[in-house]
Amino acid sequence: MKILHLSDTHNCHHRLRDLPEADVVVHSGDFCMVGTEQEAIDFLNWFCDLPYKHKIFICGNHDDCLYGANINGLPDNVHHLSNSSVEIDGVMFYGIPMFMGDCVTERQSRYYTKIPDDTDVLITHSPAFGILDFDDGINYGSEEILMKLSDLHLRAHLFGHIHAQHGIIEQNGVIFSNGAVMNADYSVLNVPNQISI
Repeated sequence: MKILHLSDTHNCHHRLRDLPEADVVVHSGDFCMVGTEQEAIDFLNWFCDLPYKHKIFICGNHDDCLYGANINGLPDNVHHLSNSSVEIDGVMFYGIPMFMGDCVTERQSRYYTKIPDDTDVLITHSPAFGILDFDDGINYGSEEILMKLSDLHLRAHLFGHIHAQHGIIEQNGVIFSNGAVMNADYSVLNVPNQISI
């Protein structure tokens, strides 16, 4: 399965042209900049129109307008994951959003502990601690995600959030993809990540 991974497009999605072929396109959050409904609607219209067989997205910390929202009316091949999963061609995708209302409480940590054992591809906005999460002398990733990874048998973990660490690495048979399209100072668009699982 070929996956095209995007994250942190911050209202620049219309500038992405000639995207490569893939079976599934995944956006791991921060499609908005300010977090308005108008920004979210513009992104969703663009995302739903992409010519991919399957499309998955989660929300990031800039997408707070969708906190608690029940997103109805999406096409059958567009999947909004919010502490939920979808199976595509035998591959189980599980997505956890990153809303600030959850991060300032213990809810976010609880969501990470509830990742199902049968998850093949984990989609979060935050990286795990120590994995493509370093910027300004600090590892910004989640220790809760890192601890949970040892309990799972993932094929891939897709995330963003830390713009300075865009890229792909493989550790212990797991592909880790930081798909942050916007670079660290918001001046350049990185090439979206392509992975095969």
